[in-house]
Amino acid sequence: MHPDSVTWGSVEITYRYQYSERKTLAISVHPDLSVTVKAPHGTTPEAIREYVLRRAGWISRSQREFEGYLPKQPPRRYVSGETHRYLGRQYRLKLEQGEAESVKCLRGYLRVTTKAEPTPERAKVLLDGWYRTHAKVVFHERLLACYKRAEREGIGFPAMTVRQMGSRWGSFSSAGRITLNLSLVKAPKDCIDYVIMHELCHFAEKHHGPRFWALLGRLMPEYEERRAKLNLYAE
Repeated sequence: MHPDSVTWGSVEITYRYQYSERKTLAISVHPDLSVTVKAPHGTTPEAIREYVLRRAGWISRSQREFEGYLPKQPPRRYVSGETHRYLGRQYRLKLEQGEAESVKCLRGYLRVTTKAEPTPERAKVLLDGWYRTHAKVVFHERLLACYKRAEREGIGFPAMTVRQMGSRWGSFSSAGRITLNLSLVKAPKDCIDYVIMHELCHFAEKHHGPRFWALLGRLMPEYEERRAKLNLYAE
């Protein structure tokens, strides 16, 4: 099956298509929210994209309906014993009172120390700040590693921003800037590399057409496995 995507308003719809003996196009939305398209032999990728766009409203509604049946992550409480991820590993949160406020990642724990009696509200502030500081360092390190492969395709070196994003792992602006979701730092480094390489490819190919996926495949042949793995870290 061939991967592709379309942009419908502010929503990116990713899908995979395959050719069959059918005489008409058919779209299926699956319980895991994936989208597949079956198309008659000879149908161009552009015609498939147009069809997906025409059906984008129905696809979006169907995905929302299936979302109601997916297991939901309980809201974070920021109390001792709760698990939080960092670079793909799970750590136990431990709140304690001490002389200075800090967050340390040690021996399977994220130890959050506060001057006053620790509260979930203060723990969240400190932990969010710790994630942000480490995300900037890790993302810059991974960007340099990915760029060593990408520059051979004539891709320029981008500026990078880190911020909390609602439903996307990353984005690429026309000004040549990559924005990465702060929550991405909770995923393994190979998944972080996938998102960065994906956005770097947009430097050369703005849209998710066949040339984009071919470029990504040359730079990261195993990108589909990494993308599937990344979805396990969505919260």
